[in-house]
Amino acid sequence: MNPIDETFLMKRRKGEKALIPFLTGGFPNLKLCREISLELARRGADILEIGVPFSDPIADGPIIQSSSQRALAGGANLKAILDLTQEINGHCCISVVLMSYYNPLFRWGTADFAQAAKRAGVDGLIIPDLPPEEGKDLRRACERFDLDLIFLVSPTSKEKRIRLISEASKGYIYYVSVTGTTGTRKSLASDLKPALSRLREFTSMPIAVGFGISTPPQAQAVSRVADGVIVGSALIANIQKNLGRADLIAGVGEFISRFKQCLVPSPPDRR
Repeated sequence: MNPIDETFLMKRRKGEKALIPFLTGGFPNLKLCREISLELARRGADILEIGVPFSDPIADGPIIQSSSQRALAGGANLKAILDLTQEINGHCCISVVLMSYYNPLFRWGTADFAQAAKRAGVDGLIIPDLPPEEGKDLRRACERFDLDLIFLVSPTSKEKRIRLISEASKGYIYYVSVTGTTGTRKSLASDLKPALSRLREFTSMPIAVGFGISTPPQAQAVSRVADGVIVGSALIANIQKNLGRADLIAGVGEFISRFKQCLVPSPPDRR
């Protein structure tokens, strides 16, 4: 069983929901990114999504775009992110999922990259610009090296596509709660509950919700209907706001702990 599966199984048996923070790899720099990652794990993060900075993003809003630009300027690249993941795994036990656009993986070579990622301690991959119809080579490589390939479902996904994604995904399904790019938002989509109920008609896999979850009350609302809550832009914005402060790491930890405390327990698994 892949560590991601184990994480969700453990959360279900404890009657808990998974907290999944997103960090841009190499932001603010590689050293601070490692320290922040370890602090997030210490403060209760269950899975850590690390974004591979990319020069031409299509799904990222301005907050994550700016963090990627800073990371790239500081020398972050795919190899550096794998080294970072290996360092994180050397200090704590947390499932790490890389989120990357397909081009860096394609240039590396899908099979060689999957092998290197597994060696570094990566447990799963999210590739926003790779539809399941075109990801057969990567899917085969992930199966060979026991990596979960996680696909995204959006509010506009039709039944046929939901079925395809449900069959192709491993680990969990990433539900994009709003149309458009990532970013902080004042309110959640009003159709979130019926959308997830519809999605569950096609899959028994855990569903994690991301894009726009900006406050602990929003995380609490999402946790009532989802198995995992992804916090990205709000976390990056908090780091940006506090850059240069001596208490940056502790402040990030306190920030994410407020989200952790708001997650609504689910009924325990009696099996």
